Amino acid sequence: MSPAPFDPAALPASVHLETGRGGLPVVRVVGRQGSAELYLHGAHLTSWTPAGGLPVLWLSAASLFTEAKAIRGGVPICFPWFGANPLDPAAPAHGFARLSAWELVGARDEDGTVAVTLRLADSPATRTTAWPHRFEALYTVTVGARLTLALTVTNRGPDAVTFEEALHSYLAVDDIRATEVTGLEGAPYLDQLAGMSVETDTVPVRFSAETDRIYLDSPAATAVTDGSGRTVSIATGGSHSTIVWNPWIVKAGSMVDFGDDEWTGMVCVETANVRTDAVRLGPGQSHTMSLLLSAIA
Repeated sequence: MSPAPFDPAALPASVHLETGRGGLPVVRVVGRQGSAELYLHGAHLTSWTPAGGLPVLWLSAASLFTEAKAIRGGVPICFPWFGANPLDPAAPAHGFARLSAWELVGARDEDGTVAVTLRLADSPATRTTAWPHRFEALYTVTVGARLTLALTVTNRGPDAVTFEEALHSYLAVDDIRATEVTGLEGAPYLDQLAGMSVETDTVPVRFSAETDRIYLDSPAATAVTDGSGRTVSIATGGSHSTIVWNPWIVKAGSMVDFGDDEWTGMVCVETANVRTDAVRLGPGQSHTMSLLLSAIA
């Protein structure tokens, strides 16, 4: 049964449902401990800034704010598949969730920490895709001095289902060439630029070219430093995959929604369950994947 529609009049004073870029509805949070913008299109978090700090998420100035495209930057939700769909090459990359209209179902402000919950359920449109199953997804974004994202997927159908998922977080960095990601040392990864070959590094991830790695069975916490003195730490729950990505020069120049020179200011460190870490749920079962970001100057 679908929940009763949320009454915008019940929003706390720190939360506003407004019209955003491209005419898309956006939830704006201005709390005592942090601020954020969350679009209903794709349940896409486009910004988070802890009070007194700098923005932690990166958003492309060339991003397309339209119902037909995913927003470039912030934290897209990849679900129920990651990358290209193996059964339908024409299906949208990374699934339908980041192109769907989510509904606002709750918001609360507790001592300056603000939580907003969005919902997506199966529809006639999703049931005609390569993943036609009954489901409900609840996404709670908690904005404060730290940022918590929690995606709970429930199988509402009569059969077991398998899906992939990712919180595809784009982090702002001062300079990718001075950036490193720690916490993945010694973990094997699939190099998507080298025919999915399995590689291992014993040092932090550093960047001198396009990078696209999938670390499987890697629930360890990670941290991103960029030479500016700030460290962004990433803790996860219910996640067994980590993806690290930067497009570098040529790939950035090939994307219409990505500025040619913007590759220097971002890195993706994604919380995920993909490939052999895909989630399988029996009827009525639920799974929660979460991400906790902290920025330390």
